Amino acid sequence: MNEITQVDLKPSLADAPTRLADLKQSTRSDHQSVDDMVMEMAPFDSRANYARFLRLQYIFHKAMLPLYQAKDLNQLMPGLAARSRYDAVSKDLADLGCAIPAGGSRDEIPQTGISRIGWLYVCEGSSLGAAFLFKAAAGIGLGADFGARHLAAHSDGRGRHWREFVTQVNGLSLDASEEQAVRDGACAAFAFFRNLLTVEAAGNAN
Repeated sequence: MNEITQVDLKPSLADAPTRLADLKQSTRSDHQSVDDMVMEMAPFDSRANYARFLRLQYIFHKAMLPLYQAKDLNQLMPGLAARSRYDAVSKDLADLGCAIPAGGSRDEIPQTGISRIGWLYVCEGSSLGAAFLFKAAAGIGLGADFGARHLAAHSDGRGRHWREFVTQVNGLSLDASEEQAVRDGACAAFAFFRNLLTVEAAGNAN
């Protein structure tokens, strides 16, 4: 079973906590390394620092946009397209007068297959975890209407928005190889963003 279109939605109460708990555990060190690198940027010490962080967010969300727009994924996960934060982060860049950054390659992100679920897990998880970042952004005069739109909670509430995504992911019936592909996709997503951070840090040092 190689195509995402061949995966059925079969909600299972027994499976529900296992998949997300497994993803969280499988990517714990990857997630922590990215968090540590973001904090090393001190993005909320100044708007200049925040602009650096925002550029990376733009690159990531632009690269992720095709996944959110994919027809097969939207059939599996109704409402997925509306979850993309690309438009919000684009407006944040405009608020701060930042040029549209180049960088990042869509070629690194799979355009087909079940591993895309792992990438979406990382992107959606970052929205849930952005509560702390959103509060910190207020310290430099940014908020849901200016500069930090992409960090703000969804109108339905941050927790509810995440739980809806979790329910959809937990409802996917996957075999062992597909489960591994999802885990690999999540690890690859963290590696993608970690590389963006590494390149940014090197450029800033020069």
